[in-house]
Amino acid sequence: MREWIPVSTSPRGRLVLAAAKEFGARPFDEVTVAELAAAAKVTTGALYHHFGSKLGLYTVVREDVERRLLDRMEGAMAATGPGPDHSAAVTSALLVGLDFAVRENFLRILGEPPQDTEPDRLAELLERSAAPSSASTPPLLGRLLAAAWRAALTAVAEGAEPAHARAALAAFRLHTL
Repeated sequence: MREWIPVSTSPRGRLVLAAAKEFGARPFDEVTVAELAAAAKVTTGALYHHFGSKLGLYTVVREDVERRLLDRMEGAMAATGPGPDHSAAVTSALLVGLDFAVRENFLRILGEPPQDTEPDRLAELLERSAAPSSASTPPLLGRLLAAAWRAALTAVAEGAEPAHARAALAAFRLHTL
C-alpha cells in the first residue's frame, strides 16, 4: 500500500508530477533541481525539504511509476492465462508495459535499470512468470527479458517508432527448457 498519495496542488504533489514528466522524458543526469522546482512552481529548498535530494525525488517517482507498470503487466499475464510455456503471458505483459510507458511518456524513467542498491522488480516479475514451476529456468532469464524491454523503450525515446519496438517484443518466444 502506498505511504502517501500526492495532491497536485501541494508543493510535494507538484514536485512529484513535475518529476514524473521530466524524468519520464529525459535521463536523470539531464534534469536539474532548478528545472524541477521551476516546473512545480516551488523553490529548490522545497525539493530538498520534501525529498532530501534530486535522487530522493527520483526514487519516489520511480517506485510509483514502476508499481503502476508492474500492476499492468501482472494484470496482462493474469488475463492471458496460463499456457504450457508461459510465452504468451510474458509477451502480453511486455507489450502492455511498452504501451503504458509510451502512452504516459515514461520512456526514460522506465528505460533505465534501477540503481545498484535497488532490486530489479521487473526482472523478478519476468523471471517468476517465464517458467514459474520450472526448476530449470535459466537464472538470468528475467534480467535478459527486462534488459530487452528497456532497450525497446530507449529506442522509442531516441526516435524509433513504437510500432517497431512493439513488433520486436512480440517476436519474443520463450521455450520450455
